[in-house]
Amino acid sequence: MNVPGNSKKSSKPPSKAKTQAAAAASTKPSTKASTKIPSSASKAPAAKSAPAKAAGFSLEPIFAAIRKRLPASRQAEAMAFAASFYKRLEDDEYPHHSADAWAAVACDMLEFARVRKPRTPNVRVFNASLKANGWESPHTVLQIVNDDMPFLVDSVSMALAEAGIGVHVLGHPLLRMTRDKSGKLAGVGEGAPESLMLLEIDRQPAEQMPVIEARVRTVLGEVRSIVQDWSAMRDRMLALSGELATRRMPVDDAGRREAQEFLRWAADDHFTFFGYREYRIERQGGEPILQAAEGGLGLLRDTRSSVPRNVKSLAAHYMPQSGSVDTLILTKTNARSSVHRPGNMDYIGVLEFDAKGNPVAEQRFIGLYTSSAYNRRPWEIPLVRQRHEHVMRQSGLAAESHSGKALRHILETLPREELFQSNEEELSRTSLGILGLQERVRSKLFLRRDRYGRFFSALVYIPRERFNTDVRLRIEALLKEALHGEFVDTTVQVGESPLAQLHLVVRPATGTQVDVDTAELESRLAHLLRNWQDDLRETLIARHGETSGLQLSGGYARALPAGYIETVSPEIAANDVEHLAALAGPDDLRLSLHTARRGRDGEGRLRLNLYRQRQDIPLSDVLPLMENMGLRVISEHPFRIDAGATAAYIQEFEVEPAAGVFDVDSCHAAFEDAFARVWHGDAENDGFNRLVLGAGLEWRQVALLRGYCKYLLQTGVPYSQAYVEETLNRYPLLARLLVEQFEARFDPATGSESKAQIKQGQERLAQQLQALAAGDEATVKSLQPLLDARGQSRDRQVEAARKALLKFMDRVSSLDEDRILRGFMGVIEATLRTSYYQVDGNGKPAHTISFKLDSAQVPDLPKPRPYREIFVYGSRVEGVHLRFGPVARGGLRWSDRREDFRTEVLGLVKAQMVKNTVIVPVGAKGGFFVKQPPTGGDRDAVLAEGIACYKMFIQGLLDITDNIVGNKIVPPVDVVRHDNDDPYLVVAADKGTATFSDIANGLAIAHGFWMGDAFASGGSVGYDHKGMGITAKGAWESVKRHFRALN
Repeated sequence: MNVPGNSKKSSKPPSKAKTQAAAAASTKPSTKASTKIPSSASKAPAAKSAPAKAAGFSLEPIFAAIRKRLPASRQAEAMAFAASFYKRLEDDEYPHHSADAWAAVACDMLEFARVRKPRTPNVRVFNASLKANGWESPHTVLQIVNDDMPFLVDSVSMALAEAGIGVHVLGHPLLRMTRDKSGKLAGVGEGAPESLMLLEIDRQPAEQMPVIEARVRTVLGEVRSIVQDWSAMRDRMLALSGELATRRMPVDDAGRREAQEFLRWAADDHFTFFGYREYRIERQGGEPILQAAEGGLGLLRDTRSSVPRNVKSLAAHYMPQSGSVDTLILTKTNARSSVHRPGNMDYIGVLEFDAKGNPVAEQRFIGLYTSSAYNRRPWEIPLVRQRHEHVMRQSGLAAESHSGKALRHILETLPREELFQSNEEELSRTSLGILGLQERVRSKLFLRRDRYGRFFSALVYIPRERFNTDVRLRIEALLKEALHGEFVDTTVQVGESPLAQLHLVVRPATGTQVDVDTAELESRLAHLLRNWQDDLRETLIARHGETSGLQLSGGYARALPAGYIETVSPEIAANDVEHLAALAGPDDLRLSLHTARRGRDGEGRLRLNLYRQRQDIPLSDVLPLMENMGLRVISEHPFRIDAGATAAYIQEFEVEPAAGVFDVDSCHAAFEDAFARVWHGDAENDGFNRLVLGAGLEWRQVALLRGYCKYLLQTGVPYSQAYVEETLNRYPLLARLLVEQFEARFDPATGSESKAQIKQGQERLAQQLQALAAGDEATVKSLQPLLDARGQSRDRQVEAARKALLKFMDRVSSLDEDRILRGFMGVIEATLRTSYYQVDGNGKPAHTISFKLDSAQVPDLPKPRPYREIFVYGSRVEGVHLRFGPVARGGLRWSDRREDFRTEVLGLVKAQMVKNTVIVPVGAKGGFFVKQPPTGGDRDAVLAEGIACYKMFIQGLLDITDNIVGNKIVPPVDVVRHDNDDPYLVVAADKGTATFSDIANGLAIAHGFWMGDAFASGGSVGYDHKGMGITAKGAWESVKRHFRALN
C-alpha cells in the first residue's frame, strides 16, 4: 500500500530550537519545515478537505462501510483518518480487499493509535483475524505509531531484513493528530505530525512476535536518541574545529588547517551524526587504559555500555605519526549501523596530544557520510584534496593531457571511503593501477588493509559485459573465505566505462589473524572471473594456435546461445565449434559421438551431436538411422546458432546402446564415419550398421558383409535380410572373424608389411577381440593363434582364421543361424578376386565392391552353376555377370526384379545356351538393378540414374578383370588373385541397354582395357543387330562360308 508521507527521505534531524518550537505549537499546525531536515508534516491532508477520491477510484465505498461499522459520533473522525490513510492507494491495490476490509483496516489502525504516551512509540505485532480485527491477512501484521522523525522506515525495514523477515506490504502515511497531556487522541487533521506504519511481514509464530516487537522498539529508541542529540553532536564537532587552532598537534600549520576544514566540512550536512563520546587515557595497574568520559550523545549516551579497554584498542595506536591524518582518524567502526542504511558506521576521531606528541584523548563521532559527501569532487573535500594533488603530482602527467584527465576522472569516481581512509601512497598506487586498466581492459583486484586493523577494503574491476549478480556473489564468497570475513558490504558502480567497479568492505571475525597472499588471492579471483567464453577461447587456442583459435572463438563460439552455454562444458563446446567451422555447405553433415555431462552437476552420458547449416534434420529422418546404428534415443536438445548470414544447427541427442556396452574412445571415429556414409548415401541404412558398435567394424567392413548377404539372397537362401542381420549382430565375434577371414585372403599388403605395421595390426586386432570376448579369458586364449598368425604368410593367416571360425561356430545354438554363418564362410572361400581394396585417384574407395566367385564352390548354389560369376554390390546398384566358360559373351540387362535378378539372368543364359549350343557351346549374361530410382522422377531422370548405375556396374566388372598390355597379362591393381589369368570379358546389349554400348566402350577405353571399342558389341562402331538382322546362326553361317573360302 503506497500511502502518503515518507519520513525516510531526509538524513538530517531538526535543530533543537525547531523541535521545541514545534512542541510548543502542537495545537497550531505549522507548514514550515526545519531548515536542517524537512518534516513531512506539511504533506498530511486536513480532515476538513478530505478527498472523496484516491488515485483513479472513489473512496466513497470505504466511507459507506465505515458509516455502517461505527456510530454517528465517531464516523467523522474515522472518515477523516481513512481519507488521509488511503490518499495514495493505487488502482491496482484497491481490488486486493473489499471496501469493508479497507474500512476495517483503517478503523483498526485508528483504534491502535488512539492512545500513545508522549515520546513513546506504539508497536504491535499480531496475526489479523476477522473476529478480532474485522479483517484478515495471510501475513503477520506490524503496526507502528510514532512521532514523525527521519530514518523510521529505513531503520525498521533494516531490522526486519537482518532477522531474515520479508516485507509484503508497507504503508507509512504521515498524519497530524491532536492529543491531550495523557496521550489520548483528541482530533485528526490538526496538531503534531505522527508517523503511522502498517507492514505485512512473513507469517510468524506466536512465540516470535514479542522478539520482533522488542527489536523494533530498540531501533525506534535508537532513532529517537540520534534525532534528539543531532544538533548537540554537530555543535560539538564545530567547536572541536575551533579548538584545533590552539591544541598541541604534531603537524604543521597547513595540516592543522586541513583538519579544521574537514571537521567544518563534515558538519556542513556531509555527515549524519549517530553518536559522540570522549575517551581519556588513564593508568590502571601501570597499564594505559582507554576510559569513556561522561557526556556521550546519541547512540553513545550510555557510558555503562563502554568497558575500559587497553589503549592498544585506540585506533591511532598503530598509526604512523606523519601528516594531518594523524590528527583525525577516518575509518569505520566495528559495529554495524541499525539506522538509516546497513553497513559498518563511519568513524571520525579527533586526537588530543600531550607535550611529547603522544595521544592522551580522543573525541569520537560515529555516523554515516551523507549522499552529498559522496557526490563532492575530491578537490572540494579537505584532507582529500591534498591526497588528490599528491597523486596528480606524483604521476607526472599533465593535467590537460588525455591520461591526466583520465587519472583525474578515476580519482573522482573512486569510492569516497577510499579517499577518506587511504594514505597518499595507497591512493597513488590504486589510482595509477586503475589507469593501467584503461589501456588493456581486464579484471583486477586492489586490496587495502585498514591502517587500524579493522577491515579490508577491496576494489575489484571487471569487464562490464561479464558482470552480473552471480559474479558478485562469487566474489563476495571468495573474499569472505580468504579474509575470514564475518561481514561483507558491497557497493557496485556500473556506468559508461568498460569496467564495472565493485567496492567490498570485508570485516574479519573478531580476534582473527589474517595473513593475505595478495598475488594468490588475485590469481584465484582471476580464475573465478573467467567465464565460459574465456575457457572456450583458451581451449581453442591450445588446440589450434593463437591465430586459428581466435578466429574460431570469434565466429560460431560468440553466437552460442545462453541455453547451450549453461549445459555444455567448454571442452565439448570446442569440439562443436570445430565441427561447425568445418561444415562445407548446407548439404554437409558433421557429427560427434562422445560422453559428456549436461549442466554443472549432470551425470556423464552418451551423446550424439549432429551439425548442419541452414536447417536441422527432421527426427523422422534421423531416428531410424540411429536405431539401425545400434543406439536408442532418450532425448534431443536442439540449438540454433546465428553466426553471420548462415544459421547453423546443433542437435544433441542423449542416447544409450541398444545392446551391450562399448568403448566410446575406440569406436567413435568408426561410428561417425559410418553414420556420415549412410547419410550421404555411400552406405545403406539397415541393421548391418549395428555391427559398427557391436563388432567394432568400420563402415567398409560392414558393406563387405552386406554385399555377401545380398549375393546369398540372390542365390535363393531361405532367410530374410532382417534375419541375417539379427544373426550377425547376435554373434559379433563371428562377424569379426568372417571379416578377418576375408582380409587374410585378399589384403594386398600381406607379406609386404614392416614389423612395426604387423605389430600395430596385432595390437589393434587384439584390442577388438578382447572387447568382443567380454572378459572371457578362455575365449581370448582360443584366439591367440589368430593373433600370432598375423606376422606369418597369407596361407597361415587364412588357415588360422578358418580354424577360429569353425571353433566358435560350435557356440551357435540355432541350425538356421549356423547355416547362415557357414554360408558367409563358404562364399568368402569361393571368392577368387575382389575390388574391396581398390581406391580412386583421391584415395577414396569405389562406389561398389566387386566379388569374382568360383560358382562351383559356392554352398547350396542352384544349378546350372556358371564357370565364373562377378557380383557387383553398391548402395545404388547391384548386378551380376554369369559366365559359363572362359570365353563367352552375352548381353547386360537392366532388370526390374530387385529380389531375384540373378535368377532372371541365370534363366536368360540357360535359354541362350540351349538355343545356341550347336553354334556357341557356352554363353554369358549379366544384369543390374537400380536401387534408388528418383522418387516421382520423370523418364529422363530415371534414365540418367540407370545410366549412372550401368556405368558403376561396368566399372565393377572391369575393376577385377585382367588386362592385356602388349603380349603380357596385367592383373588389376590391389587385387589378390586366387585363380589363373582371365582377361576375357565381352558384353553386349540387352533389354534396357540397347543404346548403352558406346557408354561401355567408353569406359573400357578409359580403363585401358585391351578390347577397346570391341568390349561391347554394337554401338556407333559396330553393327546394329536388330537393324541388320544379325543372329548367332547367321554369324555361324558366315564363319562357315569364310572357312570354305580359305580352302
